This record gives sequence, C-alpha cells and structure tokens, in this order.
Amino acid sequence: MNQAKAGSGSVFRSRLALVRAATAVACLAALLLNACTGSPPGPGPGQGNGPELLRKLDLNLTLPWSIVFLDDGTAIISERDTMLIKSVRNDLATTVGEFPGVVPGGEGGLLGLALSPTFASDRLLYAYFTAESDNRISRTRLEQAADGRLGLGTPEVIFSGIPKASTHNGGRIRFGPDGFLYVGTGDAQHPERAQDRNALGGKILRLTPEGKAAPGNPFGNNPVYSYGHRNVQGLAWDSSGRLWASEFGPDVNDELNLIEAGGNYGWPQVTGAPGRTGYIDAKVVWPSTADASPSGLEIVDGTAFTCALRGQRLWTVPLNGETAGNPVAYLTAGYGRLRDVSLAPDGTLWVLSNNQNPDFALVLKPPRR
Repeated sequence: MNQAKAGSGSVFRSRLALVRAATAVACLAALLLNACTGSPPGPGPGQGNGPELLRKLDLNLTLPWSIVFLDDGTAIISERDTMLIKSVRNDLATTVGEFPGVVPGGEGGLLGLALSPTFASDRLLYAYFTAESDNRISRTRLEQAADGRLGLGTPEVIFSGIPKASTHNGGRIRFGPDGFLYVGTGDAQHPERAQDRNALGGKILRLTPEGKAAPGNPFGNNPVYSYGHRNVQGLAWDSSGRLWASEFGPDVNDELNLIEAGGNYGWPQVTGAPGRTGYIDAKVVWPSTADASPSGLEIVDGTAFTCALRGQRLWTVPLNGETAGNPVAYLTAGYGRLRDVSLAPDGTLWVLSNNQNPDFALVLKPPRR
C-alpha cells in the first residue's frame, strides 16, 4: 500500500515537471515575440489592427519638429535648433533654406509648420517659431524653381506676442476644416496665465490666415479658442470635424483632449479627468509621463495616433464620436523619442524621431478599422 502511494506520487511529480517545463517554454516564446515586435501586451503590428512599419528613412535630420506634405508627396520638415526647413523627395533630404528670425534655446526654436488651405494658388508656408522676445507665427512663399528645387521667400510675421521660456513654448499650428489657423501655445512657465483669457499662454488660438482673431471665436474679438492648457503639442480633426489636442502634463497626467469652443481644460487647478465642475476632463489620461509626453497628433479612419517623447513609442487611440477607447502602444523603445506624425498623400503615416543622433523618419501603413 505504501509502495503504491509512493509510485503514484512519483508519476504525479514527473507530470508536474513536464507541465512546468512546457509553461516555461511558452512564456519564453511569448517574451521573444514581444521583443521582436517592440510592442507591449495587446495587438501588435502586422496583425491587421496596428500600424505596420514599412521602412526607416535615414535622412540625417537634426531635431526635426514638424512635418507637412505637398500634394506631390514632398515632405517639408522643420528643424528646431538649426532653423532649417528641409524637403524630402525620393527618400532624400535637401535643405530648402534657413528660416530668419529664429532664436533657438531650450524647447524653443523653429517649431510647427502648416500649409495654407489655398496652397495650390498662393504657395504659403506658415511657421511657429521662437524669436528674441516671444513666440511668433510667420508665413512665406515656398518658391519652386524650373528644375523643381524649393526655396523660401521673404517671411511676413502675422502674429506675435506669444510668451516664450526655456520650456512650455507650445508650437503646433494647423489649419482646420473651417479654413482658420489653430495654434497650440504653452504657459511659458507661468501657469496662472492659462486661466487668463486675455493672455496668450496656455491656450489654443483660432486665427484668420492673416493672423487676426477668427470670426465666431467664443470670447468676441479675441484669438483665444480654449484655455486652461499647460503645453499643447498636437492638433488634429476627426472625420466629423471635432478638434482633438495632445498635451503635456506636469509629472503626471498627460492628456488627449476633445476641444470645445470656450472650454476650460483646468490647468493649473486640475489635470487629467478629476470630474471637477467648471473644467473639461481629458478623454485619455496617461498617469505617468514616463509612458507618454505626447507630441504630434494625427487622426486616420477613427484612430488617433500620437507620438511620445519620453515614452518613446507611438500611441494609438480608437475614437468613437466624442469618446476615446483604451490607448495601445507600438514601436515601444525601438526608435527613441518620437516627435511628430503626419498623413502623407499616399496614405502612409510618417513619424519623426527626436534624438539628434542623427534623426530619421519612419514610414508606416495605418491599420484598418
């Protein structure tokens, strides 16, 4: 009787050892797969529900900040510290020219770019930049020679007086579906300005192409469209014309916000989504800025894509009307800090790195929903 029990125990231990060994092999395989894809738990690239990396373009860029596209597929890129505008054709980068009046320093320099809604006829390129005493917006003609080479015309300052500092300069600009220019600014290290509707820091502004307060703005003849922002970094519209914005939190609570005209987004009184009366909650909150520090933003087929600087990844967020689903990360820690993401005319997404070692672009195929 005792020998039978001993024999059964031996068989049981042998089977348990086999199960544990098989489990260990399965876990190792999963870890190896995750390391290869560079993705956290969740759907990964190549599975039909995430962006697929098509190629990496070694463009020898230096701290690129913003990217826009001409209709022929030419990419126009700003470099923050060099003050250069560069173009990319056939996977090769060429200097278009140095943007005058830029005074780089800290997070300031040559920042956001936008193309005129009537670019085909006026060829106007808009740029947000840090000058000697403030942040400004200028526009200039993007000239094209007979041989196809691009050059910069004489810039015209259309808006000035946005506060500057070593950090929190904002800098993202983009024309909306209504034809007006939207501008993301930072609080320039003065958080109280974000709640002052007569100050330009910590705001999203809405301007005419000539730089005046756009008609229909919520506070009369005032360029302010929304306020209570800390440092707006990305602007994009969904297919229904709703404006979304990515924003740096302090050491917690990075945000993806759905922007309402006249809305107060809480900074510095609140961050994230505390449900406080009088303030608009973020639709997505990243509690740890180590995971995000969201920068450039693009929306394609109901998915928001936002680059992460400190988080070193590309976040995807499914949008459904005025709600946002759970964010999923891709390219995690595989390509360093990511600054901007933009939809190219051929339907690909371009993502700019921001490491100065030198910098490059990733070309992605967006997922289908």
